Amino acid sequence: MSRELIRPEGSWVAIITPFTPQGKVDMDGYKRLIDFQSANHTSAVLIMGSTGEPTTLTLEERKGIIRELGPYCSGKIPVFFGVTMGSTEATVDLARYAQEHDADGIVIVPPPYVTPPQNAVYLYLKTVCDAVEISVALYNNPARVVVNINPETIIRLAEECPNLVADKEAMPDVSQLAAVMEGTGGRIQLLCCDSPAYALTIPTLALGGSGTANVTGNVAPREIAEMSKPWRSWEQVERCRALYFELLPLMEAVYSAPNPVATKAMVRLLGLPAGYCRAPIPDVSPETRKAMEAVIERFDLKRKYGIR
Repeated sequence: MSRELIRPEGSWVAIITPFTPQGKVDMDGYKRLIDFQSANHTSAVLIMGSTGEPTTLTLEERKGIIRELGPYCSGKIPVFFGVTMGSTEATVDLARYAQEHDADGIVIVPPPYVTPPQNAVYLYLKTVCDAVEISVALYNNPARVVVNINPETIIRLAEECPNLVADKEAMPDVSQLAAVMEGTGGRIQLLCCDSPAYALTIPTLALGGSGTANVTGNVAPREIAEMSKPWRSWEQVERCRALYFELLPLMEAVYSAPNPVATKAMVRLLGLPAGYCRAPIPDVSPETRKAMEAVIERFDLKRKYGIR
């Protein structure tokens, strides 16, 4: 490979896409969010993952985000861009565009809605990996795209694609985590989402995983970075377990409405650039918003992060 591969470890935060009051992409707000993550121990950022509302963005908006933020992140914090499109060809085109504009890596999921069979999933992912030289991470989220990326497929890709560096799992099946860890033999980083409904963080790290690809880091990056460290000592095990239960109410608040609705509301209430989700994605209810405000106050997040 002609480019150094970035292998995400620790806290990999999937950040929101901030919008202006007029509903446009807030590029200055995006940069402020990136600076917030860079200053608070986040290992890498994922832009235009599911938290970034990619399906509500036009192709030109997505290219504009890549074109502006790839160079902005360079030397500041590693950046991966979600590039999944509805077809293999379109995904390859956007992946190459990200590579041309200073992306450290890309993240891909099977295209939603089309429900391809497993061999077609393999061919799609393999084609995209082969099309670029930068790091590629898989995002396995069958709740969103219907299709699971089976462990056998991930293992095969890990053997055949030198630039496949990570697998983010977002499905409530620890046996899949174990199968991926065993079958890949450490060739790729295993990370998990931080959804308390799945409760994968401790099992992932216990199996030798590399960290979390999370959304709670949008509002509490330092705490999530500490919780997401790979286990290399008993002290880290004990610290992670204590932090997990300590932070559970915060993670529950961030997932109290479908992602990214709650995440974006929490970021907005914290006083960081966010705006509102694009229609038809609704905002949180007044009751949920009130509960979020109480959690922000309970964890004293505005004072901790110097946000006014």
